[in-house]
Amino acid sequence: MKKNISFLKKPILIFLMGPTCSGKTKLAIDLSRHFPMEIISVDSGLIYKEINIGTAKPTIKELSQVPHHLINIKDPNEYYSAGEFRRDALKKIKEILEVGKVPVLVGGTMLYFNVLNKGIAVLPSANNEVRNFLLKKTKRFGYKYLHNFLKLVDPDLSFRLHPNDIQRILRGLEVFLLTGRKISELQKSTISNFPYEVIQFSIFFSKKKELKQRIKLRLNHMMELGFENEVRNLFLRKNLNINSPAIRRIGYYQMWSYIEGKITYKDMIEKIMFATYQLAKHQITWLKKWKNLHWIDNFDQNLSINKILDVFHIKNFF
Repeated sequence: MKKNISFLKKPILIFLMGPTCSGKTKLAIDLSRHFPMEIISVDSGLIYKEINIGTAKPTIKELSQVPHHLINIKDPNEYYSAGEFRRDALKKIKEILEVGKVPVLVGGTMLYFNVLNKGIAVLPSANNEVRNFLLKKTKRFGYKYLHNFLKLVDPDLSFRLHPNDIQRILRGLEVFLLTGRKISELQKSTISNFPYEVIQFSIFFSKKKELKQRIKLRLNHMMELGFENEVRNLFLRKNLNINSPAIRRIGYYQMWSYIEGKITYKDMIEKIMFATYQLAKHQITWLKKWKNLHWIDNFDQNLSINKILDVFHIKNFF
């Protein structure tokens, strides 16, 4: 018989993490058949409306199988900070628990997982003057300038951010220029209020070649689904450009450059492949440093589900 100690326990929720193309969404949906749960997306791409094929957004059928949250909440030209994510995710977690379900947070945006679990620092508000100064420098020297600048002033943050993550690179530089301090220093004095017990899982690839193969298959599938037409429709919007938050994402940036005639079709495909693989490697590096993580092999879906269920039931019992 299960011990009646629920009044002593923190509510339990699940983190399901993993690199891009690892099958997180499918695993989460399959998991929903085993206990009442709802999914909170932890993906900085899925927040955007009209950004579907290139982010492998869950299909209408998948969305109907289990409730999803924090998907399609922003226009492609709107910024969405890690602080906003934390606020929205905490609200959704509370709502899901109140109806007696388990929140399962699924995605590969490691920064979001980090600020949710560990808290977030009190940082200065956005400053358009500083932001415009940095953007002018970018127009002159290119986007690599921003990441290289960040390496000089905040090496820890530059390591955690992909070079294409312009929004957060800009924010890191903005904070440094406004305060003279690194975000990584300011985050050591975070405001944290996360009253939940988290069971953390991450998918990994036991066969290294499979990651590249998955990336290639996903890109082929994206093109078959009409990824180019999706981006061309975005291209027609007068309020979007290559520097818009959603367009800076891997896949969209390269396709936009191709549509503008800046690169060839072959170059576009190769650049998407390379950038996606670099992102996956970056995610894997971060996950290897994550504490209290249960690793699950994507090679065997049933084995992965059984492992999640075993750990979940043990935690629920004690």
